[in-house]
Amino acid sequence: QVQLVESGGGLVQAGGSLRLSCVASGVSFSRLGMAWFRQAPGMEREFVASITWLREEDYADFVKGRFAISRDNAKKTVFLQMNSLKPEDTAVFYCASTDDGRGGPYVNKYNYWGQGTQVTVSS
Repeated sequence: QVQLVESGGGLVQAGGSLRLSCVASGVSFSRLGMAWFRQAPGMEREFVASITWLREEDYADFVKGRFAISRDNAKKTVFLQMNSLKPEDTAVFYCASTDDGRGGPYVNKYNYWGQGTQVTVSS
C-alpha cells in the first residue's frame, strides 16, 4: 500500500513561485512512475507533469517552461517547482503514483493518490 502526502501549497501573487513536495511511504519508490495533477472548482482533474523511474519527464502544454518536476529517490519524494504562476493555476494539486514506473497524462493509469494541496494565485 502506497501512501502519498503532499505539501507546499499556499497563497502566492501572480508571477510568484511555489515548490510542492510529495513524500511516499510503504513502497519501493525508485521504481514508481510519479505525476502531478490538478483540479480547479467545477473542473475535471487534469494532468500537469510526470516523471518515470528513469527520470523521463512529461508536461502539459500549459506549464511547459514554467513548471519542473523532479524526484529524490533517497528521500522518496517528488517535487513540482512552479514559477511564473498565474491566477488560472489556482487549483488543488494532487500527487499520484503508478506501479508500472512510467508516466503520462491518463488519470486512470495511476494507482495511488495523495490528499491534495491547495494552490491559490492572486492577481
